[in-house]
Amino acid sequence: MANLTDLPNIGPVLAENLRKSGIETPEQLREAGAETAFLQIRTAVDSTACLHMLEALAGAAEGVHKRELPPERKAELKAFFKGL
Repeated sequence: MANLTDLPNIGPVLAENLRKSGIETPEQLREAGAETAFLQIRTAVDSTACLHMLEALAGAAEGVHKRELPPERKAELKAFFKGL
């Protein structure tokens, strides 16, 4: 997989936001992790990035649709988001 848009949950807009924040490949997203990628987008591109974007990034990093994330992971992401 060479393109960000090959990942689940990543459309053209989110892929562009990732690129603008310095993440160019699926491997870089996996290495950074969802939370770091989200913070980079929120800082560099979109200060209004929401929980749904964070969940989409987490699913993409794990190779699953965000609805398939385990409840425990969704709870972690929600707690992270609320802590911002």
